Amino acid sequence: MASVRDLLRKKEKGVWTTTPDMLVSDAVQLMVERNVGALVVTDDERKVIGIVTERDLVRKLLRRKKTPEQTRIEEIMSSKALCVTPEYTVDACMSLMNDNQIRHLPVVEHERLVGIVSVRDVVRTIVSEQEFMIMQLEDYIMACPPHLKSEQTMVVSEVA
Repeated sequence: MASVRDLLRKKEKGVWTTTPDMLVSDAVQLMVERNVGALVVTDDERKVIGIVTERDLVRKLLRRKKTPEQTRIEEIMSSKALCVTPEYTVDACMSLMNDNQIRHLPVVEHERLVGIVSVRDVVRTIVSEQEFMIMQLEDYIMACPPHLKSEQTMVVSEVA
């Protein structure tokens, strides 16, 4: 079972962050430039204080009837970001994401941000693990000694 630490090792390095006082227009530009769907909101010490997602941008901005140039991140961010540690399993992340209907989990270690895991990362890892398991099972079946294969064939033919 892969851990978040394993997933982060394989993932492109870096996590994109913003501060609460950044203008939404600047955050949107950063998200577009980096092709990400969320920014972790941190303080000066890289402690997670929230998260802002594309959904926050659309829904909360429209509700406030303000422009991105007039709005600061702190006005629209989700201040209760669920975080995981590198020791979490990928399956535990998937459950947490499903149960809370979220797509991003900041990863913290010693109260400092060290990465972010998206639902895409988690699904990719789970599929990769399942493909590996299928390959191992196929190899095991194909490596089955011939005398056992013939016994299985005989049992099947007796039943028929």
